[in-house]
Amino acid sequence: MLKMISRLVKDEEGQGLAEYALILVLIAVAVVGVLSALGGGISGVFENITEKLGGAGASEE
Repeated sequence: MLKMISRLVKDEEGQGLAEYALILVLIAVAVVGVLSALGGGISGVFENITEKLGGAGASEE
């Protein structure tokens, strides 16, 4: 039994994958937070660009 526990403690094969997954989750949370905070500002920038281009690409009736 002690040998099995020792092997489990030494086996680090899945550890790297778990660490990468945690890093990706943290990055995703940060990106969502930043986009939520800046969402209105970014939308305003794109609306301003569209107005400067004369509404190019927008469907006009």
